[in-house]
Amino acid sequence: MSMFKFMAGALAAAVLGACASATASPEAAPTVDRGLSAEVQVREMGRGVNVLGYDPLWRDPAQARFQERHMGIIHDGGFQTVRIVLGAFRHMDADNKLDPQWFATLDRMVNAALAAHLTVILDEHDFNFCGDHPAECRPKLMAFWRQVGEHYKDAPPQVIFELLNEPCRQMDAQWNDVLAEALAVVRQTNPTRNVIIGPAFWNNINWLDRLQLPENDRHIIVTVHYYLPMEFTHQGAPWTPENTRLGVTWGSAEDRAFLKSNFDGVKAWADAHHRPIFLGEFGAYDRGPMDSRVAYTSAVAREAEAHGFAWAYWQFDSDFVVWDMAADRWNAPIHDALIPR
Repeated sequence: MSMFKFMAGALAAAVLGACASATASPEAAPTVDRGLSAEVQVREMGRGVNVLGYDPLWRDPAQARFQERHMGIIHDGGFQTVRIVLGAFRHMDADNKLDPQWFATLDRMVNAALAAHLTVILDEHDFNFCGDHPAECRPKLMAFWRQVGEHYKDAPPQVIFELLNEPCRQMDAQWNDVLAEALAVVRQTNPTRNVIIGPAFWNNINWLDRLQLPENDRHIIVTVHYYLPMEFTHQGAPWTPENTRLGVTWGSAEDRAFLKSNFDGVKAWADAHHRPIFLGEFGAYDRGPMDSRVAYTSAVAREAEAHGFAWAYWQFDSDFVVWDMAADRWNAPIHDALIPR
């Protein structure tokens, strides 16, 4: 039995045992569906942060910036969830089999997060490859979820699967078909685990109406990402050369009304379709004015909470930074905007 399966099994047994002692009666019939409801899970997810996506750990654990201890720091810093960003395709062989060492590394991080009482999202993040090469992406994505689903089938419900980050470009027109296939793969081994799925066009809020989900599967959490307006949030970001102008500010009454209107629209869609919402990414790149970044970060987080959305900030370190790795401490202005004192 692997370390992961031992720890996950123990956690699952404790959760189910607690539920049973609290609710069972001699007349109670056993339930087939033992997963958390999507609505309850979103309430438990609360405030989160994206971690590990571009860390050297995936190439060489000895070079890792992010350490297992950071999971406890994240929890103690006021967060309830980590979204682990996985670029897994580069760790597959020619037959799309995942490297056992990659699984061992992921198991260590999942176990550390669970031990720190964090909800864990496993986010398959190869969106650029999938957007540019959807035909090549599809078998890799199915192979990924077949293996990850089997590997984590005994994990507690606090481990959530996210099918694909930000489907985009050539994947947009195919996404509803691809997500249906990937979800079916997951359900073979994880029939009641909550799965996060978002709309195409980079999980765009304006594409929610194009998202097609199986009506009878209620263990789905819908995700959107929010970086509007891009000329503010991505000013100076090298991957968006159209946003070169620096010094763009945010925080006017019109800015805040635009944010609220956008989230009102997401909430209206969620209520109409009876789907809870996870704001999987938001933030402002660190070339923008700090006072505006703080205002924006705080406003988005509070507006998400007011609308009943769980959220995860992009990201712990690397860029959009909330944790200063060199100083080994929180980036206080951004942390305090996310988690008010």
